[in-house]
Amino acid sequence: MKFILNMILCSSINGTCLEPYPMPNHYNDLHSCLIGGYKESITKIEQIGSKDVNEYKMFIKFYCEEIEKKGINA
Repeated sequence: MKFILNMILCSSINGTCLEPYPMPNHYNDLHSCLIGGYKESITKIEQIGSKDVNEYKMFIKFYCEEIEKKGINA
């Protein structure tokens, strides 16, 4: 079974989040997907930049979802 990482960008100012965004990479197990989620979260927050993160009080949530395609492991 493989896992896909879903990232969710949120703002605590208005208490809203965007729809989950499935990342293109697939992971072989939950552990590697979670590690990928933490690393990708840091990368995305750095890309957004401190000005927008601080102004809009942005944060990232993520979850790993098990995937299977048409009866065979993805």
